[in-house]
Amino acid sequence: QFNTVTFNAAISACERSTKWQEALQLFSDMMQSRAQLDIITYNASISSCEKVGKWEKALQLFGRMLLDRVEVKTVTYNAAISACEKGGEWKTASQLFGMMATQIL
Repeated sequence: QFNTVTFNAAISACERSTKWQEALQLFSDMMQSRAQLDIITYNASISSCEKVGKWEKALQLFGRMLLDRVEVKTVTYNAAISACEKGGEWKTASQLFGMMATQIL
């Protein structure tokens, strides 16, 4: 049985090697195993999508993170904003920046 730390390490390894599909499969496996998804899980998964410009997937994860009430940090916003930038989604990136500015203040 894998735990949160094991899953996070595997997702982070996928993120570093731009294996976004594998990272998302591990994310899905993690949910099915009922392991605790935490900020590391989400940040690594969002970053894996960001690195290859999969902005829609990154935003899906970001939205789920909010629904799961996992604390969103600046690094999370940065990865989501960067994913939008790579996908030419400037309006969405601007909205995320506004959300981040509101959270910080």
